[in-house]
Amino acid sequence: MTLTWTAPNVTTDRQTVRSVGPTKICRGLEQKLNQCGTPVGEAPAQPTPNFAQSAKQNNTKQNNKRSFTDLLTQIPGYGSPGIATYAVEALNAAGRGAGLSNQVHMSLARTLPPPQDFAARVTAEGIVLTWIGSVSPTNSAQPAHYIYRIYRRMEGSQEQTRTGEILAGDEPNFSFTDSNIQWEKTYEYRAETVTVIAQENQPEVQVEVQVEGDDTPEIKVFAHDIFPPAVPSGLQAVASGPGQKTFVDLVWAPVTDADLDGYNIYRHEEGSPAVKVTADPVKTPAYRDDSVASGKNYLYSVSAVDVRGNESGRSEEAGERVP
Repeated sequence: MTLTWTAPNVTTDRQTVRSVGPTKICRGLEQKLNQCGTPVGEAPAQPTPNFAQSAKQNNTKQNNKRSFTDLLTQIPGYGSPGIATYAVEALNAAGRGAGLSNQVHMSLARTLPPPQDFAARVTAEGIVLTWIGSVSPTNSAQPAHYIYRIYRRMEGSQEQTRTGEILAGDEPNFSFTDSNIQWEKTYEYRAETVTVIAQENQPEVQVEVQVEGDDTPEIKVFAHDIFPPAVPSGLQAVASGPGQKTFVDLVWAPVTDADLDGYNIYRHEEGSPAVKVTADPVKTPAYRDDSVASGKNYLYSVSAVDVRGNESGRSEEAGERVP
């Protein structure tokens, strides 16, 4: 735990500080510190800066920065569901101070390290994220569980979206599929481990405290759609009756892919290759072929096409003889 602060450059009487002493580091496990008590450390006195010269150089605050590091292992109750409260008290050369600074809080809950080997790949279902998790600590006394939380942002945007969460466990391998994407967009993902602590503030009233751990490095993935729609099924062919203008009506089960653009129709006679008979995709799962000749047998198949031109395989063929 590293504390940073700016040492005062004026006294409580608004006079320039002439002599400085050490700074007491105060810590407690209560929500608010009323006094420092026994300090956990001291930041040594620094030479009194020339504030007039520093002001001219516009770096007074930079010259007056102080810091102190408190080792986590030295904090009583580290690993518990409580908090540590910190403050500092600046002293003059005579060892007198004006009281505590503002106070800051740090959770004492243990957090897991970030997921390892965080990776992404594009599939027809969306972007699949995989990682190797950390085993939940077994020696912790805190009533906690752990989740892996995934964030996403679109390239060029600062807006972060919480994409999903998965409960951590002893199994090492995890995956999550983000299906709420736009194709042909670039996304950046990161993951973190969150410690969730159950705390009872009052009888029968339980609240959760969430402590976020470190993030993985962001990974970038381009959601390029190279995945065709499903293959149409249920194709049926019915020819016109005797005495009518010759045609063959085709019907099939609709393909439900969200980015479907339409269907291509293929036809051939026995022993010849199939040829596409539609210039543009047909928008509905039905088609009338009126460029047929009486007395011939025709074999038909249908494929599905999405808005980016990805074409599925062809359906099973359906044959019909034109009277």
